[in-house]
Amino acid sequence: MDFAGRPLKVELGRLGGQANGVCVVQYGETTVMVNATMSAFEKPVDYLPLQVEYEEKYYAAGKIKGSKWIKRDGRPSEEAILAGRLIDRPLRPRFNNKIRNEIQVVATVLSFDGVNDSDIPALFGASLALMISDIPFNGPIAGVRVGRVDGKLVLNPTYSERASSDFDVVVAGTENRINMIEAGAKIVPEAEMAAAIKFGFESFKSLTDFQLKIAGEVGKTKKQLVIAEHDKELVDEVRQLTEDKLRIALYLPGKGKNELYEGIGKIKAELMDHFKATYAADLTLAKKLSEVSVIFEEEIDRMVHKNVLEEEKRPDGRKIDQLRALSADTSILPHTHGSGLFNRGTTQALSILTLAAPGMEQWLETMEINLTKKRFMHHYSFPPYSTGEVKRVGALGRREIGHGYLAERSLEPIIPNKDEFPYTIRVVSEILSSNGSSSMASVCGSSLALMDGGVPIKSPAAGIAMGLMLDEKGEKYKILTDIQGPEDHHGDMDLKVAGTKDGVTGMQMDVKVEGITVEIVEKTLAQAKKARLEILEVINKAINAPRAELSAHAPRIQTVKINPAKIGALIGPGGKIINEIIEQTGAEIDIEDDGSVFVTSMTPEGMKKALALIAEVTYEVKPGDEFDGTVVSIRDFGAFVEIMSGKDGMVHISEISDQRVNKITDVLKMGQKVHVWVKGVDDMGKISLTMKGKR
Repeated sequence: MDFAGRPLKVELGRLGGQANGVCVVQYGETTVMVNATMSAFEKPVDYLPLQVEYEEKYYAAGKIKGSKWIKRDGRPSEEAILAGRLIDRPLRPRFNNKIRNEIQVVATVLSFDGVNDSDIPALFGASLALMISDIPFNGPIAGVRVGRVDGKLVLNPTYSERASSDFDVVVAGTENRINMIEAGAKIVPEAEMAAAIKFGFESFKSLTDFQLKIAGEVGKTKKQLVIAEHDKELVDEVRQLTEDKLRIALYLPGKGKNELYEGIGKIKAELMDHFKATYAADLTLAKKLSEVSVIFEEEIDRMVHKNVLEEEKRPDGRKIDQLRALSADTSILPHTHGSGLFNRGTTQALSILTLAAPGMEQWLETMEINLTKKRFMHHYSFPPYSTGEVKRVGALGRREIGHGYLAERSLEPIIPNKDEFPYTIRVVSEILSSNGSSSMASVCGSSLALMDGGVPIKSPAAGIAMGLMLDEKGEKYKILTDIQGPEDHHGDMDLKVAGTKDGVTGMQMDVKVEGITVEIVEKTLAQAKKARLEILEVINKAINAPRAELSAHAPRIQTVKINPAKIGALIGPGGKIINEIIEQTGAEIDIEDDGSVFVTSMTPEGMKKALALIAEVTYEVKPGDEFDGTVVSIRDFGAFVEIMSGKDGMVHISEISDQRVNKITDVLKMGQKVHVWVKGVDDMGKISLTMKGKR
C-alpha cells in the first residue's frame, strides 16, 4: 500500500520461519524484520513476561562501526533501547496481563535508507507479526510520526523534514483509541500539540485495516492458553477480609508513602497467613496463594477506581487537580557550577550542572547517525535507596535511560545556542527520593541548576505526571493531577507533560487500558498546563532568572574569529603551535572550520596569555607593520628574522642599512634582536622586511 507518499510493503515466507510469527516490512527502502515468539510453558511469575527488543545493524546503513578495536555490533545503543521502549509501550496493554508464557518480539533493522526512520515500520511489523502468529494478541495497533514544517502538519516526516520541524510526535494505538505518545517540541502550545496527535490518530485506520487484511489471509489460529478466571468465592472471601482494612490503610489522612505501603503490606501478610492456615492441607496451596495475591492487588485497584470515579476521593485527600506540597532551592552544593533541589511531595530531585569547553561535546555514532556532536546532556540517576529498597547497583536499565532522555528532550528547547553560550553543558539529576514522576522532577531540578549556574536559558521548564481513572465501560473518567503511589500503580494512564509558561517541550504517555480518546488528551493537556504554571511559580520564587555571573568554579570561555586560512598556521605542523600554546597557558583551545576559536581557561592570566598568542600566530601581516624580531637564519643574500612565533620574513642585504653592506655577518649575527618594518607581502604570503625604516 501507499502510506504518506511512500510505498509500505510487507513480505511473508521468505525470511525466518521458526518464530510463531515473522514478517518483513519495507517503508521506502528502510527494511525491518520482526519475529514474535512465545514459550510453550508458563513461567512462575505474577506478571506478563513480555520482552521487546530492537536491533540496529550497522550493515543496514552500509557502515562499519567506527571503534578502532571493536567492529562487531555490540550492546544496543541508547537510541535502540528507546526505540524498543517505543514499540513495547503500545503493545503491552493489548495482551491479557494474566498470560504467563514468555513472549518475545525482536525487530531487526536489515536496511536503512537514511530517509525513513526504522522505528515506525518496526512498530507496524511488531503488531503484524503478532497478528499473523498463534500468540493471543488483541491487536492490531499502529503508530505514526507527526511533524510540522512551514506551518503544515506532515505525516512520517523524513530526517531532513524533522530537522526543521516544530515538534516530533509519535502517536500509536488501535483503530479506536490512542495508547502511546512520545513527543519533543520547540515550546508549542497545548492546542497545537493536541491537533498534531489527532492528525496522527486519524491515520491509523488504513494501517490497521492493512494488517487485518493480511492476518485474515495468512494468520494462524490463536493458541488457547490456560488462563484461569478467579474463583468467585475466593474473590468474595478476600474482599470480606480486606475491604475495611484497606479503606483505612489507603485513606488515612496525613499518611506518608512508607506508612501507606507498610499498612498495605501488613494487611497482605495477615491475608496470606489466614489462607495458609485455612488451606494448609490443600495440595494446590501455592497456586491458591498466588491467586490470592493477584486478587488482593485487584481489590486495591477496584477501591482506588471506585472512590475517584464516584467521589473524587484520592488516597492522600487531595482534590483531583491539586498538586502535592512543592519546594525549590538553589546553590545546594558548594563547589559545583550550579545546583538545584526540587521537591514534590516525597519525590526529590537534586540536579547538578557542569560546564566545560566545546571540545568536551559527546561524539555520537549509531546506525542512523553519522559521527556527530552533542553539546547538551542530561543524565538521570535512580539509586535503590530512592524507593527505600536494597538492590544491586550497576548498569543503567531501560527505565533510567528512558526517563533521562525524556527530561533531556524536555530541556533542549530552553538551552541557548552555541553562538550565545559556547559551553558544553551536562546536568545530572540524582533522584534522592521517589514517589511518582521523578523524570518530571528532574526537569524542574535541572531548570533550577541551569539558572543557578548562570546559563542564559530561554525560560525555565517544569513537568508534571497526569493520571486517569476510567470505568469498565470506558465511558466515565476522571483526570488526576500529580499522581503518586496507588494512583500511579493502579491507574489507567501515566501522561507526563513538560514545558515552559508558553508551551510544551516534552510528552510521554503510557496506558494500561485499550487507550484514550482525543478528548481526554485535550483535557489532560489543559489540566497539566494549570499544574505546570503553579510549579513554575515556585521555581521563580527560588530563582527568577539566570544568575548574571557564572560560578567562580566554572571555566570561562572567550570566542575569537580568525581567517579560516590561518587555521593551519595556528595548529602548526603536527599540532606543534597549538600544543605549545596549551602547554604555556593551561587553556583548552577548540577550533572550528569557520574560523571560530574557543578558548577555555580556569584563570584570567591563562586566558589573557592564550588570546595574545593566538592573536600573534594568526595576525595577518601588512606593509608598514613594525616588529622587534630575532635573526634566525643568515644567507649570502640576506637574513631571515622571526617577527612572531612561527612567522618570519626576509631582510635583503640591500635593506639592512643605508650604508653599503659587503658581508651580512659584518652587521648581523644569529640570535641578534633587530627592529624591522614590513616592506611587502606577496601572493604566497612571503614577507619582505627592511631595517631602513617605514616606507
